[in-house]
Amino acid sequence: MFTIITGAQFGDEGKGKIVDLISGEYDLVVRFQGGDNAGHTVKVGEDVYKLHLIPSGFLLNSRVLIGPGTVMNPEVLAKEIDMLAEGGIELDANRVGVDSKTSIIMPYHIELDGLRESMRTEKIGTTKRGIGFAYIDKVARDEIRMGDLVNRERFIKRLGELAPSKEAAIKELGGDPSIVMDETLIDRYVKLGERFSSYITDVSYEVNRALDEDKNVLAEGAQGTHLDVIHGTQKFVTSSCTIAGSACANIGVGPTRVDDVLAIVKAYITRVGEGPLPTELFDDAGKQIQEVGGEFGTTTGRSRRCGWFDLPLLKKAIYLNGYTSIALTKLDVLSNLDPVKVCVAYEMDGNILDYPPEDTSALARCVPVYEDLPGWEGDLTGVREFADLPQEAKDYVIYLEDKMGVSVDYISVGPAREQTFKK
Repeated sequence: MFTIITGAQFGDEGKGKIVDLISGEYDLVVRFQGGDNAGHTVKVGEDVYKLHLIPSGFLLNSRVLIGPGTVMNPEVLAKEIDMLAEGGIELDANRVGVDSKTSIIMPYHIELDGLRESMRTEKIGTTKRGIGFAYIDKVARDEIRMGDLVNRERFIKRLGELAPSKEAAIKELGGDPSIVMDETLIDRYVKLGERFSSYITDVSYEVNRALDEDKNVLAEGAQGTHLDVIHGTQKFVTSSCTIAGSACANIGVGPTRVDDVLAIVKAYITRVGEGPLPTELFDDAGKQIQEVGGEFGTTTGRSRRCGWFDLPLLKKAIYLNGYTSIALTKLDVLSNLDPVKVCVAYEMDGNILDYPPEDTSALARCVPVYEDLPGWEGDLTGVREFADLPQEAKDYVIYLEDKMGVSVDYISVGPAREQTFKK
């Protein structure tokens, strides 16, 4: 079985906890795009793990893979492995694999990212972790790959070939070009290459062989649908393709092998950084959602903008991903709000739209058209079955399920593993 899991909104929907919940059913869990600009938090008992690269499947003994469609900062990978080791979780080459074609985020990528963002008159909200510039180099065939990093001579030769253009680019943006060939940084990366040499694998081959042997594979995306570099709210997007079809291309698996596509959907909507968010709340309800939901970014710590559920955007996500089922997260956060609003359409320039306009500036002009649903009171975090939810909360889930046209299979009422249950 081959399952793809993606976020259906702007990221931060709770993919990590759902992957953690279901990964026990999967032999392999594969990250297929993005870099350490993504982040997910997993809580197991009293232990909380904040991760940026490693898929959370390792908690239930799945083998986890970082695919060639990702861009990877080896220093971040080392820090995550060391952090988990301190908690008694050892991730050696038998537990983690990194594709040899994975692009390496270099210090000059991070420098260029920060310099470029600081020069923008209209910020795009980059995390300044070098993700975009690493993807630029991937497309331009100017990348350093994992296979280069683990071979000292090849790495230094490749870096020397790229150095003049990178130094010129940094100098042009007003930065210090000496960072490119800094001996301390080079030595650090050489040692990281030596450390991870045994982790090298061919992810496409591993995944296809696993499927041939009737094993189960879960492909995990980063960020969310509307941050997709092609289909998202340009220019306020990430640097990779975040939708389900990207999993096949970035891992190297034919689309005919896909069995299920699971959407992670928050019971409301949030967004970090810039860009349109039609249902954004600036009132007490928005503050309550932000505070109760702990809406602060795992990667950046930035507060997330919060809004009511946006059905037009969800409809587009369903079309873009072909979802077969939905996991609805953070239902508990909406307790003690009355009414609970759902955006069912937009009003733009005197017209009613039930689907988002293609142009980002047009989306920014959209005014939400709401339907009000009765709210509910009480703490839902102790609920373990759908039948035990307040009737109004059950009605809200069924209402969304009917409007989306895709079944809600999982419901989450808190961060812990036991706080997610099947509907």
